[in-house]
Amino acid sequence: MATKAGPWPGVGEPAGLLDAIADWLGGYGNLATRRTYAEGLGLPTSRADLRDWLDTPDVDWRTAVARYAAALEPGPARAGPPPAPRGRLRALHWFRWCATHGTDPRTATSADIKAWLRRLAEAGAAVATRDRMLATVKALYAHLADTGLAAGNPAALDRRRLGLVKPAGHTSATIVLTTTQVRALYAAAAAPRQGAGPADTARATAVVALFTLGLRVSELCGLDRADLHVTRGRRALRVHGKGGKTRVVYLHAAAERALAACLTETTTLPAHRDARAPRTPLLVTRTGNRFTRQAVWQLLRRLAQRTGDPDLAHTMHPHALRHFYVTTAVEAGAQLVHVQADVGHTSADTTEQVYNSAARDPSRSAVDLVAAALEIS
Repeated sequence: MATKAGPWPGVGEPAGLLDAIADWLGGYGNLATRRTYAEGLGLPTSRADLRDWLDTPDVDWRTAVARYAAALEPGPARAGPPPAPRGRLRALHWFRWCATHGTDPRTATSADIKAWLRRLAEAGAAVATRDRMLATVKALYAHLADTGLAAGNPAALDRRRLGLVKPAGHTSATIVLTTTQVRALYAAAAAPRQGAGPADTARATAVVALFTLGLRVSELCGLDRADLHVTRGRRALRVHGKGGKTRVVYLHAAAERALAACLTETTTLPAHRDARAPRTPLLVTRTGNRFTRQAVWQLLRRLAQRTGDPDLAHTMHPHALRHFYVTTAVEAGAQLVHVQADVGHTSADTTEQVYNSAARDPSRSAVDLVAAALEIS
């Protein structure tokens, strides 16, 4: 927000910094990735938020904001229900932390980064969350150092010494969902509910069905109508993953039916009068806008609560369904290399690590045999 201290308080050359950030974001082909990184750094991502940044006569700054906005392609100001509440760590995103502590991001040091990470830990941020946030900041500063806006990369730290690398043999804290739980989630999405029309039901069902394909939440939000196609005789999605990598994800029969029903119900929304238009979102909210990660997460939590399973309601997270895909596929006999291609892992080693770090299926444990030998239950 513009103030007497300048459009970006605490930053000596705000226009130059924002220009560099716009260039850095533009290097990522996936729009969802650009928006995720911007939000993760604590930058505005909607037109409503950017409006405050334009409240200044500084021509260089207004030009930089325009370039930054173009990199994010923010949608129009939202009408209707208010946006989903921000995450509890929002005030600790890097640029917001810098503003609170009077630190110019251009001259931040490794000591500043470590202090920021300690504050995140004190706020209850999980190891994986801190690691992800550090990776984003590190990637940004690598670009700033290349452009001369930063003397070096203060975020290029030893992750192991910071306790951000999981020890060998670590079992993930992510809960592995059962097939019964996922079926219940799907049934809850497909069931009519008070205040929900046919489009709402079709939309919820499609979201759950697409998650059973092993997609990341950012990938699901970034899907466009043009990404749905037929190849080798099968309906498939062209999914834009991390690092601008694109992969083909085939639809199983349930996902194809759910998606077809959703498209039929939502085609008449204002944003979808011409389904052939470029960058038409595949899935949209009630107002015709592209889904956000927060909106997807909230939808899944509401559906999980409707199942009546307290464990599912407590642990539901989009990534839990991605883990479900990997563990279920491997235990069903799929080759790791095929599962790797499905979910877009860099290597089969990553897929194997996800599978091995998950809690084993109970049928692979001898615990019941021991109990039977003891004749206790």
